[in-house]
Amino acid sequence: MMEFSHDEFISLVIHQTDLKLTSCVKSLLAPFDVTPEQNLVLMEVHKRGGLTQNEIAERLKKDKTNIARMVCQLEQKGFIHRQVDPVDRRSLNVHLTSRGEELRNQTRLVAEDFTQAICSGLTKEQLEQFRMVLATLCDNAHAAVLVSTDKSE
Repeated sequence: MMEFSHDEFISLVIHQTDLKLTSCVKSLLAPFDVTPEQNLVLMEVHKRGGLTQNEIAERLKKDKTNIARMVCQLEQKGFIHRQVDPVDRRSLNVHLTSRGEELRNQTRLVAEDFTQAICSGLTKEQLEQFRMVLATLCDNAHAAVLVSTDKSE
């Protein structure tokens, strides 16, 4: 079996790219007093207002505890508010405040500009192919974990 050097692991390249992109987005969002993760929550709540924290976690594929912490922080900053669900009074639905809507409109422009900047020089076809490659890598990673888990049992 061929041995890989550490710079040949695609997972490492993806991770390093993610760190760089996240760092850039973090610095772009800093003036708005919101983190990249909090901004994702704001974007999801804007897209589908009235979600519960669990639904936000599910849609963003994030840990429920972290989402709860972020929702609390965003509420303290005045960007969102929680309301009791009229159908299930045990649940709280998350909504943007007017301040949150204003912030989301500003950060959306930042995100769009950043996306255009990092995708410059790439065609729509290349971007679509890239998304397909990433989806395949995710599927393969999931399958590899399942196979590994089966072998260890």
